[in-house]
Amino acid sequence: MGYFDTTTSFAIILLAAVIHASFQLSVSVLTLLSGHALGRKAARNRLIKLVDGFVIGAGMMTILMLSTLGLIFTSSLPDGIPRILWAACCGASIGVGVAVWLFYYHAGKGTSLWIPRGFADFLSDRSKHSKNTAEAFGLGMTSVFAEFLFIFAPLSLTALILTGLPQHLQLLGVGVYSAVSLLPLVIVGTLIKGGHKLSTIQRWRENNKRFLQFTAGSGLLILGIYVYVEQVVQVGGV
Repeated sequence: MGYFDTTTSFAIILLAAVIHASFQLSVSVLTLLSGHALGRKAARNRLIKLVDGFVIGAGMMTILMLSTLGLIFTSSLPDGIPRILWAACCGASIGVGVAVWLFYYHAGKGTSLWIPRGFADFLSDRSKHSKNTAEAFGLGMTSVFAEFLFIFAPLSLTALILTGLPQHLQLLGVGVYSAVSLLPLVIVGTLIKGGHKLSTIQRWRENNKRFLQFTAGSGLLILGIYVYVEQVVQVGGV
């Protein structure tokens, strides 16, 4: 089974990372965590540590998930990636893209996301009771894992792409994906630490939620269709 050239591979990784960055669960949990800390009138240094711990935790979980998927694919597929696996991952990307268009946000005002109610309650409760860096770090990791249903498609396609790159470029690919997918958290965290009002951040998120939803869904469709055409249709036919 053929692979993409290096430039195309990194273009796909970048698109997958932008799609990942469009999802909003981790940002929602970070604003909850910060809101509870401000409500307790936590010291500025404590708020900064909580935000940094959360962002680092989210980044570590992203790296861990992507690296684990890459290791699984590399160790279990020594003879190359079969078309059926490319097709399955592309199908998942297209299916999730449609689901994001239809279901990602609950109807009505606000930025309430479609995740199981129990998980939402758990994250809300943990954000309220996270009072030190270690707890914020764990909450950041959990927030990424909680959205695995949506981010599995870009993660899995990125992991498949990485298996076709030299080892040093695999590490670079993991770094690029993780850094780009983490950008919204870094930006929001920087704004919070800089003293910007959470209400302003939340208002921007609410005003732009449909754009982010459309971007994520459309990106998943484009990613899935392009990779399917290149790796399933054109390589040996169907």
